[in-house]
Amino acid sequence: MKKNYTAKTVSGSVVESAHTVEVVCAACGFDLDESELEADKCSNCGADLVLKRSVSIQVTSVPVFGETSE
Repeated sequence: MKKNYTAKTVSGSVVESAHTVEVVCAACGFDLDESELEADKCSNCGADLVLKRSVSIQVTSVPVFGETSE
């Protein structure tokens, strides 16, 4: 299962970066769909289902601290 989240402003100057969350079977790497996440066994390899989750974060801005010279 792969879900993409867009960047959004949470409050004031706080921004939640765009990110992607991917969930696969830890045994075989099978891309699970949302309905398979509650199962006891992987529908691809039959192993006990242990989830492997990875998160990719996209940098949308870089904060600048202190003084800058022009």
